[in-house]
Amino acid sequence: MWFKSPEINTSIDYLFHDLIKECDDETPGAKLSNNLQYRLEKHKPEDLKELVSREIEGCAPLFIACKRGHVDIVDYLIKVCHADIEQTGVYEVPEDRSVHIVTPLWCAAVSGKLRILKYLVSQGAEINTVSDTGSTPVRSACYMTHVDIVSYLVENGADILKANYNGGTCLINSVQSLELCSLLLKHGADVNATDIQSKTALHYAIQEHRFETTKLLLNHNANPHLRSRYNDDALQTACLKGATQIFDDLIEKIKEYSPEQLADAHELIGSTFFDEHSDTHMAFEYWRRALVIRSVNEIDGIPLPKRSMYPKRGSFSNVTEFTSLEELNIIMLDLDAIRIQSLLICERILGPYHKDTLFRLMYRGASYADALRYQYCIDMWRRVLEIRVDKDSILYTDTCFTAQALVRLMVDLNEKTLELDRNRENQEPRFCDVVEIFKLLTNQLTEAKQLLEQRPVHQRQRDSFDSILKCIAYLIYLLIKTAQSSEEIMEMRQLVYNLVRINPRASLTEDTLLHLCVSSLTAIHSSYFNVEDVINIFPHYEAVKLLLECGAHVNARNRLRSTPLHVASSTCNFQNSLIKLLLDFGAHVDVPNKIGDTPARLISSNTVNNINLVNYITLRCHAAQAICKYGLKSKELPITLHHFLESHRK
Repeated sequence: MWFKSPEINTSIDYLFHDLIKECDDETPGAKLSNNLQYRLEKHKPEDLKELVSREIEGCAPLFIACKRGHVDIVDYLIKVCHADIEQTGVYEVPEDRSVHIVTPLWCAAVSGKLRILKYLVSQGAEINTVSDTGSTPVRSACYMTHVDIVSYLVENGADILKANYNGGTCLINSVQSLELCSLLLKHGADVNATDIQSKTALHYAIQEHRFETTKLLLNHNANPHLRSRYNDDALQTACLKGATQIFDDLIEKIKEYSPEQLADAHELIGSTFFDEHSDTHMAFEYWRRALVIRSVNEIDGIPLPKRSMYPKRGSFSNVTEFTSLEELNIIMLDLDAIRIQSLLICERILGPYHKDTLFRLMYRGASYADALRYQYCIDMWRRVLEIRVDKDSILYTDTCFTAQALVRLMVDLNEKTLELDRNRENQEPRFCDVVEIFKLLTNQLTEAKQLLEQRPVHQRQRDSFDSILKCIAYLIYLLIKTAQSSEEIMEMRQLVYNLVRINPRASLTEDTLLHLCVSSLTAIHSSYFNVEDVINIFPHYEAVKLLLECGAHVNARNRLRSTPLHVASSTCNFQNSLIKLLLDFGAHVDVPNKIGDTPARLISSNTVNNINLVNYITLRCHAAQAICKYGLKSKELPITLHHFLESHRK
């Protein structure tokens, strides 16, 4: 049985348990036993209806019987037990493990149970009912490639034009089957209908290298010039997916492509062969063809130029694209040069914001890191971060993902450099890189804080902001480790001073940077690294000292009303030198947090403590403690003393 047994306390529970068991029988053509029918029919019709309305793990008996394909049981439940033919249940699609709330007819359609489907339709079941994602039975049957089911539903009035909530149509769901697409087009499917990504069935057919389906769609007037949300038309999609057969067919049959479009397409598909398949031979073959197209279509004796050329970039080693066969031949044996050319082509044709441009930059950076060529990786990932911050802001999930990967790489690299080169003669990471990434992440902090104060606040954005703040804490550490000259140290201090003035706080915990830098829980997580492989940088004395010297508020409180000294005084963070540093900068030892704990209690109870706290408790503190303890009323106090007194209250 695919579900857990229900709790059995009464005779009706036993009856329901036995009914579920027989409905879930995997034997083809199963029927309810005579004994069970006899026991069921002893009950009143209204009691039977209530019984078959019960659910186990979101499914009623009728739903289970429909999924198994037991026509006789379905007939009995509907006619004798008056089961609700539209009662929804939970269905997990085997293909993608997605879970949906659907009706029995939807369940039968996706399960490929044609006999059940026909019976339910004969009993008046709604043929165009939708799932919780807005998908009709016929659309979902298309996804499962149940041709017989789709054919029957279409003949009986199924709406093949109705899309789900993401805009996915029956035709889009059928590109894997030429027979299905032919059937749908014959019955009036809209060949140019788009989904939420502005993609048509033609886009999806090309993505999946469905050559015959692509030809069918084009023959039924599919528009090859419609562009997706990422500005991909049919030809560009074929280039990005390396669909050579479709690529050749498009450039042969569609005469509207300009010479420039054809040259760009050959350059882009060549780049795809190199980046996606490591096929240098095919890459050069297509790039040569592009040069021929540009040469044949010369203007005033000059080959057709490459438009939208970007300025030289340090991340691409200040290289420019090849423009002649001689330049192309020069790079043939230089793998790094080929890699740069491929990335330049992608950025020029697709634009810097295109998802494939960003993916290829991230992938190329990761391959450099695997080859221990870390500076190349930093250059690539830094370029991605620049694009993402400019396009989406630091609150965007992918921006956060890139920042975490980049900062984590630089921290790892710094630790390795310190182990191998104590004098840091061959410094990695470079101070200039740390500075630029620091500026990228901190320049939007004020704006991001204001956005998070708007309603509604989205949890993903709050999580991203807090993760970026942790990245900034690590960048402060990297600034300290990489700043060597007096000019660099001065620049570092100015950057941190400006940051402290902004006073960014974690969205969820209200932790300041000082809280983060004294906590061992401040960690960066990235899917590019092993989860278990965590470098413990914090608590970090120098980072805390720098923040304090730049004006960080030593007695700032988080959501739990804990100060940085509270956090530093916990057992997992305890360092005598760090505690003393905070105290020397004016941290109060006797202020209680939300649960009434004081740093004084935490410090004094720690067995490794060697600090005499008496030296840090002032007469003002004793007076404030006495006033709070005995509930004395204080009327006319200076505002500064009033705040001081309030900080000592729970």
